[in-house]
Amino acid sequence: MSVPVASVRPRTAMVLAAGLGTRMRPLTDTLPKPLVPVGGKPLLDHVLDRLGAAGAETVVVNVHFFANKIEEHLAGRTRPRIVVSDERTALLGTGGGIVKALPTLGDAPFYLVNADTLWIDGVKTNLVRLADMFDSARMDALLLLAATSTSVGYSGRGDYLMTPDGRLKRRAEREVVPFVYSGVAVLSPALFADAPAGPFALTTLFDRAEEAGRLHGLRLEGVWMHVGTPEAIAAAEKAIMASAA
Repeated sequence: MSVPVASVRPRTAMVLAAGLGTRMRPLTDTLPKPLVPVGGKPLLDHVLDRLGAAGAETVVVNVHFFANKIEEHLAGRTRPRIVVSDERTALLGTGGGIVKALPTLGDAPFYLVNADTLWIDGVKTNLVRLADMFDSARMDALLLLAATSTSVGYSGRGDYLMTPDGRLKRRAEREVVPFVYSGVAVLSPALFADAPAGPFALTTLFDRAEEAGRLHGLRLEGVWMHVGTPEAIAAAEKAIMASAA
């Protein structure tokens, strides 16, 4: 994949924090998944700290499940600036939630991060690597992909194949592929042109970009941790401790 001649790092970001976190029960019986602590810090703060360090100035966080608790937690943050997108009345899905936030996110490419994703960076931070690689002339979406073989807590079949030039092809139903989407990306607002109204999954637009040859991937440097269940927290904390040793 060629490096863009000039890249401008995103100043805005979207954090998806409205999910129900059902697989994380019983912890999420009283706490939204983004506030579940891992390594002494809520998952959401891991994400926001990384976005702030990467240069994001304004971050939209959508809320639904235990919305009040997330809002109260966010009230204590000063960097980056937080804008809450309220989905209390109805979940909009990963795609619809972003469409609602587009007026705040602006006309330039922006970061997208799932509130419950967790990773350990390599020498260069992965958010900066994504921003530096994003090329709006060739891409509508650049996804950060983790190798299934080295991810912590992941046992699935993967999500994508990646061609030598970085374009992505979604896994067929019975296929096993080497990369899993980490829940981190840089997206162009152009991805959302003619997007469906109401709730919908972001993968709908990823599929459309794939068909147009405008869905690309970048391999994560470091370690991605799939913190999907209470049991996975211990494995993630072990990996964090090992990286700090």
